[in-house]
Amino acid sequence: MANPKHKTPKAKTGSRRSQWKLSLPAISECPRCRQPKMPHRVCPNCGYYKDLEVIKKEAKKAK
Repeated sequence: MANPKHKTPKAKTGSRRSQWKLSLPAISECPRCRQPKMPHRVCPNCGYYKDLEVIKKEAKKAK
């Protein structure tokens, strides 16, 4: 089994690990209700996707 000939410097290890970071999720605006939503998904607020009602939402009752 092969063994390393030299010790890897901390700078080399750190520069290699520097790309392991999280990115923020993309958020778009629903064209119908103007609420934030994930792109290419049904709006959780109004239930529409591309001008089609996918999930039926009932109106909230006032007390």
